[in-house]
Amino acid sequence: MFVTMDDGVRIHVEAAPDNGRPPLLFSNSLGTSLHMWDAQMAPFGDAFRVIRYDSRGHGRSDAPPGAYTMDRLGRDALAILDALAIARTRYCGLSKGGMVGQWLGAQVPERIERMALSNTSAYIPAPELWKTRIEVATDKGMAALSQGIIERWFSEEFRENNPDEIARVTGMVLATPGHGYAGCCAAIRDMDQRASTKGIKVPTLVVAGARDPATPPDHGREIHKLIEGSEFVLLDAAHLSNIERTAEFNRAVLGFLGR
Repeated sequence: MFVTMDDGVRIHVEAAPDNGRPPLLFSNSLGTSLHMWDAQMAPFGDAFRVIRYDSRGHGRSDAPPGAYTMDRLGRDALAILDALAIARTRYCGLSKGGMVGQWLGAQVPERIERMALSNTSAYIPAPELWKTRIEVATDKGMAALSQGIIERWFSEEFRENNPDEIARVTGMVLATPGHGYAGCCAAIRDMDQRASTKGIKVPTLVVAGARDPATPPDHGREIHKLIEGSEFVLLDAAHLSNIERTAEFNRAVLGFLGR
């Protein structure tokens, strides 16, 4: 299904039928699609009504040109909940999805029952890095960025031992429109949620990867310190910990969201 935003952008959504189980919204990382959550669908589907979507600029969703904002990405997620008549949900987001989760937890806490924020940051002080990525994605496309992205996302051992999975994720990166990727890069570049994240009262689990160069463990620890009462889990993974350490990720997140 597609949900049309207030600016006319269509967001692609996959929602399980309402089965009476608590809803759970998954939000994808920069440069992937909703299929980054494929390994979570079966185990989480046993406990929740799972909803996942392609972020603006990604997957089958529209990719309008120009810079996006974290407020815009957060309102996209909120509009999906409204379209499905979901008053309150569990939430799980990784990287950019975790940034959207912080926005939701701060701005509309009444809509979020519990949330897991994985491999993410409240603030990334690297404007030149994002400027370069925006220029390359816009001018040359995702093929010029894909190798570096995959090297940041997965440890060397995982890349060597899981070629099929690497090929699958690389395909998601290459399928991402360059201007959609650039639009979300701008949202991350301009984001500083440290003050608002400090006020979050929603029960929160923070997951970090011990070998994550994109959002290092200290970024997760900072969020853990900002959100009073939050819990923290460190996995032996790089950036996409839900793929690199699927069993450990599922156990930690299911255990927390299922309370």
